[in-house]
Amino acid sequence: MLQLINTIISRPSGAIGLTLTALHLAIALLAPLIAPYDPTVQNADAVLLPPSLEHWMGTDTLGRDIFSRVLHGGRLAISVTFAGAVIATVWGSFAGIIFGTVGGRIDEYFMRLVDAFLSVPWLLFLLLIISIGGAGPSTIIPTLGFFYGAAVLRVIRGAAMQVAARDFVTAAKARGEKLWPILTREMFPNLSDVILVEGAMRWSWMLLAFSSLSFLGFGATPPTPDWGLMVAQERGLLSTAPWAVFWPCLALSSLIIGINLLADAIGKALGIDRATAMAM
Repeated sequence: MLQLINTIISRPSGAIGLTLTALHLAIALLAPLIAPYDPTVQNADAVLLPPSLEHWMGTDTLGRDIFSRVLHGGRLAISVTFAGAVIATVWGSFAGIIFGTVGGRIDEYFMRLVDAFLSVPWLLFLLLIISIGGAGPSTIIPTLGFFYGAAVLRVIRGAAMQVAARDFVTAAKARGEKLWPILTREMFPNLSDVILVEGAMRWSWMLLAFSSLSFLGFGATPPTPDWGLMVAQERGLLSTAPWAVFWPCLALSSLIIGINLLADAIGKALGIDRATAMAM
């Protein structure tokens, strides 16, 4: 692990990605301790104040301190999407390894279903499920995990097919080993690197998806400080108080960029071409 970290930070993009990601995680964890104001308290005497020494990022239409809200804004998004990414990576990787190893007609039929499922616009699918089940984390987490897990399945299945064609897997089958020992001893150890990179990549996509849902009113609910919700509430102020929209946009984009740079650096350190993996 230490060698992997050293390889990552040896690349400028990897160092930037690791720094941005670690910084956002630390801020989300320590936000209640370092935020100068309560992010939900309204102040009618401090409406739409520009950035100053008292309010570093200004205030919004309800007089709430934007700096405090930005610090808290990633807590819900990070926790929800990380849980969703774990679910997507676990079930998508498990199913992808199985179908990539077994192959045959069952694999072909199942993958046609997966392709049909992935052809549905993701935002419409998410909105449909959330409108039925509600906008809480208990609905959003498994919905994100299930939807993005199908994409993970497709990528991991392609990588598993390449591993399954190697001599050591063929030899294991010739020895009469059953499916489970082949999966755990031969397949998973040779696919763990791809799974790690794929999970990191899906996490960044889920962050964007969750923020889009919050922007549309289906993710975080007021007065919860959330970057997507902050942009939705203040988007009409771009010409008069741009700081109310600029800072949450910067926070969200920097986290997504950081995770993507980190995922690229991990892939290169492990000898994985993400573009090739996504095309499988």
